[in-house]
Amino acid sequence: MRLLIIGKMSSDLVEASKIAMNKGAKVGHADSIESALIALRAGKGADLIMMDVNMPIDKMIQALKAERFNVPLVGCGVGENNQEKAAQAIRHGANEYIPLPPDAELIAAVLEAVCDDNQALMYKDPAMEDVIRMAQQVSTSDASVLITGESGTGKEVISRLVHKSSNRSKENFISVNCAAIPENLLESELFGHEKGAFTGAVAKRIGKFEEANNGTLLLDEISEMHLHLQAKLLRAIQERVIDPVGASRPVKVNIRILATSNRDLWQYVKEGKFREDLYFRLNVINIEMPPLRNRPLDVAFLAAHFIEKYAKVNGVPVRPLSEEALKQMQMHSWPGNVRELENTMHRAVLMATGLEITPSVIFPKGIKSLHPQNASDSPIRVQSSTLVGQTVAEVEKTLIMGTLDHCLGNRTHAANILGISLRTLRNKLNLYKTEHNIHIGD
Repeated sequence: MRLLIIGKMSSDLVEASKIAMNKGAKVGHADSIESALIALRAGKGADLIMMDVNMPIDKMIQALKAERFNVPLVGCGVGENNQEKAAQAIRHGANEYIPLPPDAELIAAVLEAVCDDNQALMYKDPAMEDVIRMAQQVSTSDASVLITGESGTGKEVISRLVHKSSNRSKENFISVNCAAIPENLLESELFGHEKGAFTGAVAKRIGKFEEANNGTLLLDEISEMHLHLQAKLLRAIQERVIDPVGASRPVKVNIRILATSNRDLWQYVKEGKFREDLYFRLNVINIEMPPLRNRPLDVAFLAAHFIEKYAKVNGVPVRPLSEEALKQMQMHSWPGNVRELENTMHRAVLMATGLEITPSVIFPKGIKSLHPQNASDSPIRVQSSTLVGQTVAEVEKTLIMGTLDHCLGNRTHAANILGISLRTLRNKLNLYKTEHNIHIGD
């Protein structure tokens, strides 16, 4: 994990940085917003920013958004004297506040909470054993790996395992979500750009390829990449050189490429949506993630883990699943896989009131549990009588809004469950907002 501390290095901040380094973090320092942005543009990336609350955190948040640096930020300061500034930092967009002098356990908890690198690979079902064994076996090579499977099965977690088990484990692991970045900005995000290369290019910026140099680059949801950019990606993989936007000379890179997809990429190749030569370059080794419905032992194991996790986070009692609740959960097809299970348990922990978590809490709208053998093609069966008289657009809206509600408003998770890009989901929600003049949270 990479931690960037912004502010004057007082004795308290020095101590905080030592605690973070003891937890395995790589710590950098910037004494101003501009110097922090210069470091980020230069490819000295960060997984977390810790910033003195006496500095203008709102300006830093705005600068990060303007230049598309998706980095969580926490404020820090002397608790007794900075309570109002701490509250103000949260209002301005800080993810958390850490009082100083630093507490080792608190800093460790914040690092774990905001850093995806600490996602644990947890399983009980034998179906995952072959996947883990293969991931560890191929990790020592530099061959490209294509990790496929349904949304929410843990493709990124496996990609991190490959990196951690590789000879590049001490170098950066950089992830790029190809579906979440607008098409016109993805090239710059990957390859970087020179100052003035296009409108908004206020300074030179290092792309993810250079940031991942000597390490591993994960291209998440590679199927969403436009064809013209696929050609440039192919050259970068084949020749290990990139062309930053507006640059006069190519740049050499040394990276290992991993890619994930929840689509049938070979079908995309046949439909002309994905380059065949790029497909074979990425698919040197294929790791297929099994869906949760084929991992029955993991349902109970992971559910118990998520219940304990979110009960602790929300300060509520740990309630066990009732026997009937567990039975119905093991029959459910879990179209959103582990991600859906986690969201469901989070909601159940918040909504449960009795001694146990009951089926009515897990499936509040009467969603019927389905056995996988009856749900291979259609995870959720809807009575046809409820659809008669509705247009396709109305049914689509009901499905989208219901899925968004199921995911507690998390658009990324909802898009994954629906099998559409985040961009498509945003467009749909904006359409509903315009047509019906309704408020849809961001």
